[in-house]
Amino acid sequence: MPTVISSPAAIADHVGQTLGVTDWITVDQDRVNQFADATGDHQWIHVDVERAKNGPFGGTIAHGYLTLSMLPEMIAGAVDVQNVEAALNYGLNKVRFPSPVPVGSRLRGTVVVTSAETKRAGVEAVYTIAVELDGGSRPACVAECVVLYR
Repeated sequence: MPTVISSPAAIADHVGQTLGVTDWITVDQDRVNQFADATGDHQWIHVDVERAKNGPFGGTIAHGYLTLSMLPEMIAGAVDVQNVEAALNYGLNKVRFPSPVPVGSRLRGTVVVTSAETKRAGVEAVYTIAVELDGGSRPACVAECVVLYR
């Protein structure tokens, strides 16, 4: 269940806090193929199941950018900011992919509020998200995601 925050301005009261851990999300081959079609990135390591069996990971892996594209879903699963006119993806700061995501894996995100500043355009919140790979020893992704709330 997401942490409910009454308004964008109230995000500042949660800086340094873990807002939540999302539900598990399964990354299946269909999702990877759809992402490849949407982005034009059809590298064999992602979409050629037979060839990838003999590749460096023993099977297909998700695109790093597919994992990154799941961050908004993870933020929404961890925090519900109320009284918002709009929540805009404002960008990313640090992004790393410490571990590949084998197709069939499950991911979940731990969302922490890193900062929240009132700007002329609204409240700029930075969330650090660690994307956990079920059974993995290292995260699949660690990123700072910037959201502008109006």
